[in-house]
Amino acid sequence: MDHDAIILGAGAAGLFCAAVAGQRGRRVLVLEKADAVGKKILISGGGRCNFTNLGAGPENYLSANRHFAKSALARYTPRDFLDLVERHGIAWHEKTLGQLFCDGSAKQIVTMLLAECEKGGVEIRTGQEIGRIARDEAGFSVEANDETHRAPALVIATGGPSIPKMGATGFAYDLARQFGLKVVEPRPALVPLTLGGEDVLFRELSGVSAPVEATAGQGKTAARFREAALLTHKGLSGPAILQASSYWRHGEVLRIDFLPDLAPGWLSERKAKSPQASMAQVLREHLPERLAVTLAERLGISGPLQGMSDKALVQAEERLRGWQFHPNGTEGFAKAEVTAGGISTAELSSQTMEAKKSPGLFAIGEAVDVTGWLGGYNFQWAWASGQACGEAL
Repeated sequence: MDHDAIILGAGAAGLFCAAVAGQRGRRVLVLEKADAVGKKILISGGGRCNFTNLGAGPENYLSANRHFAKSALARYTPRDFLDLVERHGIAWHEKTLGQLFCDGSAKQIVTMLLAECEKGGVEIRTGQEIGRIARDEAGFSVEANDETHRAPALVIATGGPSIPKMGATGFAYDLARQFGLKVVEPRPALVPLTLGGEDVLFRELSGVSAPVEATAGQGKTAARFREAALLTHKGLSGPAILQASSYWRHGEVLRIDFLPDLAPGWLSERKAKSPQASMAQVLREHLPERLAVTLAERLGISGPLQGMSDKALVQAEERLRGWQFHPNGTEGFAKAEVTAGGISTAELSSQTMEAKKSPGLFAIGEAVDVTGWLGGYNFQWAWASGQACGEAL
């Protein structure tokens, strides 16, 4: 065997896994299709890399098995990664909701990962065209750029198909199926939603943003996110919508509470105080003008509030609290920050990330059916799953 482990993919999970294994004395080879490592890291967080989230826990992840991520996340925490960042002298700051960013550039995180790999003697090759991958009694063989590399362990860390302009593909799933592993249907996540039908009128408000609470999903799987929503020329975006999109499925309704800070009965109280005020005027006090006017028109309420019965005002409140949108789709993998679905967690050990049916084969990061919320959670999964795998190699 040329190496102890071959890792396919030099993104966040692949590089971190390589560093952990290399520093344990393993001979590690990382093969990357792109001409440089960590390309998604470099564009993340507006170029400053939202490298983790202080509140990251299993409840912040979507998966067919909601318990799968518990083990890895518990064994490698956001504080553990932050300690590494600080050891490398990288200045950082916390934004809202526990999101941690570099003060400087995302390049600092890539440089740190490469330094950790170098410390472990990891060999990294970029610009690699992966050809035939096979297995025999001794282990795995991987053909790349007319060379054949061999190792008893192979790690799939090539991510999902989100952001194809960065070179992302479904390679991980094809390889997993080759070795008999099931794949949960991949779909775009953390992605803008598109509107059609009667909702198309809202597209005319492109550029308008407001703090809302967005709810997607059904029953126990329903999820609520209270952040900003942005109306676009195609539909809905902004943090609240991107979060909800991971839980939304075609044909389902997306509900938006446009006034989450107002208690039930506020409209009747407003009518008592200002009977001559119109619905549009009242909504303008809480929402951008164009949105307020559009909502008032869609509610069909014109004229002063005093002309409305309390029952009608309650109904208007309820509609504003759970405004139903019917998205006709998403903007697809091209605009998705991550991929939901992927290599089934039922096929993997939650302790080591090794395939149960195929010893020596591992899968980590976005390639696996574990999808984090917006705000550094997916990076934390990359570090945690990479650590679990790196310790097992």
